[in-house]
Amino acid sequence: MLEGQGLATTVIGLVRLHMEKAANPRGLFVPFPLGRPLGEPGDLGFQRRVLLAALELLDRADGPVILADFPDDAPTQAGASGWRPACPLPPPVSPASPDGWEAALAAEIALVRPAWHQAQARFGRTTVGVTGLPPEAWPGFASAFFGPEHPAVPAGFVSAALALRFMADDLKAFYTEAAQATGPAPAPDQASAWLYRDTLAGRLLVALRAAALAGEDGAFKTAAGRFLVPVPFLPP
Repeated sequence: MLEGQGLATTVIGLVRLHMEKAANPRGLFVPFPLGRPLGEPGDLGFQRRVLLAALELLDRADGPVILADFPDDAPTQAGASGWRPACPLPPPVSPASPDGWEAALAAEIALVRPAWHQAQARFGRTTVGVTGLPPEAWPGFASAFFGPEHPAVPAGFVSAALALRFMADDLKAFYTEAAQATGPAPAPDQASAWLYRDTLAGRLLVALRAAALAGEDGAFKTAAGRFLVPVPFLPP
């Protein structure tokens, strides 16, 4: 529609197959992790290169479909050698009851929270807050899904399961932001590997997914089965 009205368009995409199927008039495929279409956060020079590469497609006349490949990975995509989180934690032990999960997660969040505040001071922002629930409310809300009765639906959500999906996003952001409070930036997979393999929060998300898939609640099964744990970190 935009092209038909004389407005030239260009698209930046992260999944090449999708771009091939969509067949936009102009598209730039970038080989970066999902959620980072311009590369690394804060790397203004590299982000400018990506934007200019996309805009330069507007000057080409070899259509009707142009699909170009950005030639480089993001500078720190490989991650920092020997990267360690800014908030090392004791080895996690999965509790055996909902109350145990609540207490253990609350204790771990208390250990992570100072680094999270330090990260906010370092970067001047946070992405935590999509549920509107503060961190101290997450342990009780999440652990309730292990019991026979799911928690009350938070304001602004149509179901507790949907709120859980977004609370998981808050939890992931809280931990991965805290992990970067000091030192070099990790690659996305480095931060995720630490979260899912070395923290109780990661074990909680895996356990919630398993509980959802074993139960009969369709909303819980969909939200937890699809959105809590990335495929590379699913248990064997």
